[in-house]
Amino acid sequence: MMNYFEETKKLLNNSVLFYLITTGMDGKYSYINGHYAKEFSHINNNFVGQPYHITMHPDDMNTCVEVSMKCFENPDKLFPATIRKHDGSGGYVYTQWEYKAMFDDQKNPTGIFCLGYNITKYVAEELELQIAQEEIEKNSVTMEKIIFQQSHLIRAPLSNIIGLTGILDKTLLDSNTSNICDMILESSNQLDEVIRSIVNIART
Repeated sequence: MMNYFEETKKLLNNSVLFYLITTGMDGKYSYINGHYAKEFSHINNNFVGQPYHITMHPDDMNTCVEVSMKCFENPDKLFPATIRKHDGSGGYVYTQWEYKAMFDDQKNPTGIFCLGYNITKYVAEELELQIAQEEIEKNSVTMEKIIFQQSHLIRAPLSNIIGLTGILDKTLLDSNTSNICDMILESSNQLDEVIRSIVNIART
C-alpha cells in the first residue's frame, strides 16, 4: 500500500495541475508536491510538520475531519471534499480533493493521502450561470405577465371599442361622424394586429 503512494508521489511531484499532499495521524503535513508548495507559499515556506488546517477556511476544517473519518471507515474508497484555501489577498481559492486513508504493511493507519486541484474558475462560472438562469427565470415571469396583459387586459377593452364602433357605424349618423367611426375602427383593428404580433413574438 505504501509503495503505491510513494510511486504516485514520484509521478505527481512536479505536476503543474494537481496538488498532492499527505498528512500524518497527528494532523500535520508529512508531504506536499511542488505545485502545492508554489501555490500556497504565501502561507508557509515549508509545510511539512505544520498543522493541515493552516491553509484553509476555518469553516472547512470539519469537512476534512468528517471526510478523513470516512476514509478510515472505508479503506478501499476515495472520498471527495471541497476546501477553500487562503489566496494571500484576504480571499479564498476553491479546491476540489479526493481523500484516501493510508496504512502500513501491518494495516495500521498512517495518515491521509489527498489529491486535489483548483476549481475557483469553475465555481465562478457556476455562479455566473446561476445568476444568468435566475435572470432568465425572472424575465420569463415578466414576459408571461406582459403576454397576459396584452392578451387579456388590453385586447378585451380594445375588442369592445371595435364592436361598439361597428354598431355606431350602422346607425343613422351623418357622413362626418360615420367617417370618424370608420377611422376609429380602422385604427382599432391596426392596434389589435400590433398587439397580436407582440404576443406572438413574446411566445416564441
